[in-house]
Amino acid sequence: MGESTRYVVGTSGYSFADWVGPFYPPGIGSSGMFDYYARHFRTVELNFTYYRMSAARTLEKLARSSPEAFTFWVKANQETTHKQNRSVAGEFIENLAPLTTSGKLAGILLQFPQSFHRTNENRKYLSAALGDFASLPTAVEFRHRSWDHPCTISSLRQRNVTLVVPDVPALRDLYSVPPIATTRTAYLRLHSRRGDTWYAGGPDRYDYKYTSEELSGIIADWSQVARGVDRIYTFFNNCHGGQAAENARTFRRMVEHL
Repeated sequence: MGESTRYVVGTSGYSFADWVGPFYPPGIGSSGMFDYYARHFRTVELNFTYYRMSAARTLEKLARSSPEAFTFWVKANQETTHKQNRSVAGEFIENLAPLTTSGKLAGILLQFPQSFHRTNENRKYLSAALGDFASLPTAVEFRHRSWDHPCTISSLRQRNVTLVVPDVPALRDLYSVPPIATTRTAYLRLHSRRGDTWYAGGPDRYDYKYTSEELSGIIADWSQVARGVDRIYTFFNNCHGGQAAENARTFRRMVEHL
């Protein structure tokens, strides 16, 4: 498969039953999904680590079974980002050892909820949490618009933390910023542009398929940033019905010569 030297494209998660047919071949079991995925993409976001603390043996298996140049972004556990419990950070980092020692860890993704507003208290918590993970590359995704503030960008740059730019519906309280990079690694997460289902709950939030025209527009919007970074990790999180995998393959073909 052709690859862009600048864009590194994948999906947010890979183990979905409703991807069988649209992406995975009929009859495939969950145990065979990652091997198949890794033949088509060279990066993935691991999201199961948000719901449960990852076991080192699970990550060791993924590291061993993935191609040499394959990379992982690992989503921080909900205790860190949603429950403001910093005590799990050490165990979380320790369990990442199979990915760090193999050179396949791209970084840790801290995705904070929309209820996490830019208050003095939350700014202090964010600073402390980023300090907990400072030994490894880190990216932060905000959901509330209050974080759209010049100090957010300057602070992340000072810390060498990557800002995640989310592609989301045009809703008043959602965090949405133009393409920007705070480190030499840019990070784009594409969720949905469908406002009427964003607050519906469950998989409906991510039931959206990007058109080729929308993907072309995204590439055009990111062209200036792309010239100033080493790579742009691009993850599709519109995982309903295999749409993320289909959009990711289309996007990768569109950028493979950039």
